[in-house]
Amino acid sequence: MIRYNLRCERGHAFESWFQSSTAYESQEKRRLVSCPSCGSVKVERAIMAPQVVSKKGREDSRRVPAAEIASTEGTPTEATPLLMAQELELRAKIKELRDHITKNADNVGERFPNEARKMHYGDIEHRPIYGEASPDEARALIDEGVEVSPLPVLPDDRN
Repeated sequence: MIRYNLRCERGHAFESWFQSSTAYESQEKRRLVSCPSCGSVKVERAIMAPQVVSKKGREDSRRVPAAEIASTEGTPTEATPLLMAQELELRAKIKELRDHITKNADNVGERFPNEARKMHYGDIEHRPIYGEASPDEARALIDEGVEVSPLPVLPDDRN
């Protein structure tokens, strides 16, 4: 496996893994490599430094203290090879949006489908609400023309 740092025509930087350099070249010619940010297929390899690991380096990398690993887990404010700056910025904006909604709206819990319907049909005054609905309940609301959207969920929320 080989990892390439890539850049699209719009300057978005990202990385991707390939079976070999030949596999990358084949996929690039067939326009199968695309930018995850904008979808552009005009992608080129970015300059990257080779990573050479000596025998000693391999032994040292196997002995990473558990405390060091734990201290880096769950820190979304630091850019890691897997979390690019753009992703961190997007996560921060999604969290800000969700926090704004929960701060400025009433949590009606499991009553959400009924409360949303009552507001839609004019039975009660409109106000910002959020709560819980099953996928079937949400589909039924949408089918009735009730405007609903799920609260954004971040990967950290699922742990």
